[in-house]
Amino acid sequence: MPSPSADRPDSGLVEGGRFGSALLSAATPVIMELKRHSAHGADLFRGRPVAELVQRYTALGAPALSVVTGSWFGGTQELLDEVAAATRLPILVKDFFTKEKQIARASAAGASAVLLTATVLPRTVLPRLIEACLEHGLTPFVEVTSQDELSSLVHAQACVVAVNNKDIRQRERDPGDLGRSRRLLRPVLATGTAVPVSASGIATPGDAAGLLSEGYRGLLIGTGLLRAADLDAWFGELAVLMSRSQERVTDQRQDSVR
Repeated sequence: MPSPSADRPDSGLVEGGRFGSALLSAATPVIMELKRHSAHGADLFRGRPVAELVQRYTALGAPALSVVTGSWFGGTQELLDEVAAATRLPILVKDFFTKEKQIARASAAGASAVLLTATVLPRTVLPRLIEACLEHGLTPFVEVTSQDELSSLVHAQACVVAVNNKDIRQRERDPGDLGRSRRLLRPVLATGTAVPVSASGIATPGDAAGLLSEGYRGLLIGTGLLRAADLDAWFGELAVLMSRSQERVTDQRQDSVR
C-alpha cells in the first residue's frame, strides 16, 4: 500500500496502530519483555520455558510483549517464533533494524512493531525505515536518547516514541538514568505521538509508578521483571501506587474548583 502522507497518516495507524492502542487502553501499560540474557550475560530465563513466561505475563495483564532477537542478549529468530506461537498479544521485536527486508521478515513472523534505534541510525535512514514499517502494517517503535534525535522523526502520530534510559552504545551495561525520561517527556509529546514510552532501567514498582504518573503512556520492562522474585507482589505494589497517584490527581482537581 502507499505510504501515509506526513500530514494524514492512515487512520488505522494513528496512535501507534494496534500496538499503541493496546498500551493506551491497558489498565497496566507495561510491555513485558522476553530477553534470554542480561547486558552482562546473565541467564534471565533460568530454565523457564518461553510458553510459561508468555502465559505468566498474559495472566498479569500484559497489553503487549517485547521479544529481543538481538544476539547481544542471546536472542534468535526461534525465540520470536516461539513467542508468536504462544500468544495473540501484539509483539514488539527488538533488534538492530537497518533494512526494509528485515522489517518485512519481522512482519511475516508475526510482529506488530519493530524497534528503530535513532541513536545508531543515520538521519536519512530513520525516516525511510519508519515509512517501511507503515507500508508493512507495523508500528514504528522509535527509541531515542536525546532531544536532537527526535528531529529525524516522521509520522509521529503513527509511532510509539520511547526514551531509552540506558546507553545502547555501551550495550546497555550502564545503570540507566530515569531522569532522561523525565527530561525528554515534553519534547517527545511535542512530536505529536500519543504513545510516549519509557524503556529500560526500570527496576521497581516505584520507578514504574513514578514514570506513569508523570505522563508516560507505557513502560518497557525486561530485566526488572525477569529477575523479580514475586511478580504478583511486584504488580500488586504497582497497582497500589498507581491508585494513590490517581487519588492525588483527583484531589488536586477538586481543590482547584473549590
